[in-house]
Amino acid sequence: MMARTATRSAAPAAMTTPAQLERLGEHLRKLRLLKSGERLEALLQHAASHELPYADFLEQVLGEEVAAKTSKNIAMRTAMARFPFVKPLETFEFAYQPSLDRKQVLELASCHFIEHGDNVIVLGPPGVGKTHLAVSLGLKAIEAGYRVLFTSAAHLIATLTKALTEGRLEEKLKLFTTPRLLIVDEIGYLPIDRQGANLFFQLISRRYERGPMILTSNQSFGAWGEVFGDRVIATAILDRLLHHAVTLNIRGNSYRLKEKLKAGLIRSHDSESQPGGEI
Repeated sequence: MMARTATRSAAPAAMTTPAQLERLGEHLRKLRLLKSGERLEALLQHAASHELPYADFLEQVLGEEVAAKTSKNIAMRTAMARFPFVKPLETFEFAYQPSLDRKQVLELASCHFIEHGDNVIVLGPPGVGKTHLAVSLGLKAIEAGYRVLFTSAAHLIATLTKALTEGRLEEKLKLFTTPRLLIVDEIGYLPIDRQGANLFFQLISRRYERGPMILTSNQSFGAWGEVFGDRVIATAILDRLLHHAVTLNIRGNSYRLKEKLKAGLIRSHDSESQPGGEI
């Protein structure tokens, strides 16, 4: 009992003076412990009123500081990723897409696929949540400390094509090669000419077995020859992408048509052919 009393009596801040507060605040600013500086008085008062041992007080201060810095870094990396929207995986309606293996997606959310260098390819018709899934996995990667970049296939090809004409192709290829995880959305929504296909192949070759990717497409692998305007180039691209890859094939209805389906205004297209299969 006496030992416990002795430990509690050693609580910090019981006799903190204005001069000490000022010096502590200055130390925290110099160390760039900004969150602790903002909450210094409140932290000291809490420690004194609860008679916290020194170790508990220090753990609380450092814990809040780490949490604040982590949150700031995540926000910064999220902004740098250039997502079209921010939707966490927790908001994905798995019940509406029963063809999707929830356990498999949650395994991907652990981000082990990034360390293993595996690509993730999400196939399915428009509106089934492919982009939502890609963004959600990208957010999980950011939380795990990885740098992520999101781009649509159309924007990627346009950027590389422009860079080629301006003599800055190497610079732009590096831009899309540097992030640990690259997300390329909407492959197949717009046709890609031969030059664009060659540029895309160069990027895939740069990232091959070095930087994993998440790709979404509304076209089956067998249709990628038409997407890229050249079956040989499409085969070469798929050969590299699928060497180490996980494929998610969503066979379901569009979220955008959800209410109309409920009201019986349109019929389900579950029975229609869906993307999938090899080239």
